[in-house]
Amino acid sequence: MSSPTHHTPVALVRGLLTGGVIGTSLAAFVVGVVIENVPLFVAGLSLPVVYGLLFFLAGAPRRAREAAVVPRTALAMIESLHAVGGESSDVPVRFDLTVAPDDAPAYRVEITQDINLVDLPDYRPRGVLVVEYPPDRPWRVRIVKRPTPEWEDRVAGARLDSAPGPTLVKEPPEGRAFGFVALLGLLLGAAAVIVLFRADLFGEDAGAQSSSSPKPSVSSSSSTTVVSSATGTVTLGPDQSFLDKGELRRAVDALTKGEGEGKGKGKSEGEGEGARLALTVVVQERLLSVVFSPSGSQAPRFDPRSLPYDRLPALVEEATTTLGVDSPRTWQITFDNLTGPLTARVGVTGPEGTASLEADAKGKVLRRTPAR
Repeated sequence: MSSPTHHTPVALVRGLLTGGVIGTSLAAFVVGVVIENVPLFVAGLSLPVVYGLLFFLAGAPRRAREAAVVPRTALAMIESLHAVGGESSDVPVRFDLTVAPDDAPAYRVEITQDINLVDLPDYRPRGVLVVEYPPDRPWRVRIVKRPTPEWEDRVAGARLDSAPGPTLVKEPPEGRAFGFVALLGLLLGAAAVIVLFRADLFGEDAGAQSSSSPKPSVSSSSSTTVVSSATGTVTLGPDQSFLDKGELRRAVDALTKGEGEGKGKGKSEGEGEGARLALTVVVQERLLSVVFSPSGSQAPRFDPRSLPYDRLPALVEEATTTLGVDSPRTWQITFDNLTGPLTARVGVTGPEGTASLEADAKGKVLRRTPAR
């Protein structure tokens, strides 16, 4: 049982708008800090909130239609299960189920659902339970914890056979086109803010830059690197990821190899020798963006070479598997110390919403915000 990939114009427009809002808000926030423009700074913080509210309101009719659909009830057998985290009485548990509808072939599905620690011993492999799911979205299976007496009687006498692995049902992915337009929107949004405020960022006379300033450089191989006096980006090619071992460290080294503000007197504690200091570092699957601290700026900054590289894959793994986003589409890590100590914020977006976790400079998780 399979479903086609979503390539609808509405999905592509949503991806372009979402990427544009992310790029615009991030660039507005950073540029507002650099040039000390309070309205721009506030706009960078407010834009995602306004967009999220509009997105929520626009989706209200669809959610109402989905809520009006009567769910189907079926028996299911637990193929396997394991807890994926949790620090409270309700533990997120990953289930591999065989669902056996009365009027359709059995199929496999993987879900994550919170189970109370007291009830956890009741769930075991080969155990039969009752589930519900929308008829048009069979991958959205939820375990019924208190079934009706009729279904309890069926569970007591049920014997189910395992469905084969190829029948695994998943939510249709958005596809590569969605990721492409989201990335395009992010770049366009960030570029629009930088172009609008380029005079404040780089001075009125762009041609009067010192010959000793780092000049933009572009290299073409499996990745593309662009470095200027204010920003630096590295874009990886297909089949590459900044979670690959050593990939992010090499990219950061390439962006910060120019002589920075770390030399000489006045060097802050923890800033490396010869480092180009950063205001923010943003990491996505194949895109790294660094906003460097301008000369003489008093804004909080840090050495991007000091990031907890070895902890990042584990942080992304935890964010994408334990915070209620069953089918993550995009993730992003943002490093900054604008409001205190250096922190890493890992955001994950999927059909269930947006979730995030926050870690300190050593990669220790401080707080988690699951999808709602």
